Amino acid sequence: MNLPNIVSKLVKAQNEFDSHAYADCFTETAVVHDEGKTHKGKTEIQNWIDTANKEYKASMKPLGYNETGHVLSAEISGNFPGSPVILKYHFEFSEGLIESLKITG
Repeated sequence: MNLPNIVSKLVKAQNEFDSHAYADCFTETAVVHDEGKTHKGKTEIQNWIDTANKEYKASMKPLGYNETGHVLSAEISGNFPGSPVILKYHFEFSEGLIESLKITG
C-alpha cells in the first residue's frame, strides 16, 4: 500500500501511543473531527489523542488508501465496545503535514 509519508508517521505514532509524535503530523492550525467533536490546533489535537490513547489503547491496521480522495481505511482495535472497527480517515494536506482530518465509521 502506497501511503503518504505523513500518514505512515501518523499510523506509527498511534501504534506506539505517542501523542507528541501524533500531533507533530499536523500543521499548527490543523482541525480534527472525531465522534462529533472538533479539535483545533496541535495542542488540542495532542490532548485529545493522549486522552484517547489512555482510555482506549487503540491501534491502527491500514487496510487501504484512496490516493485520489486521500482516504485511509483502517481496522482499529482497542479497549472499547465493538472492537475492532473499520474507520475511514479523510485527510487534507498542507506542505507535507495534515491540515484536516475527519474520522468516520
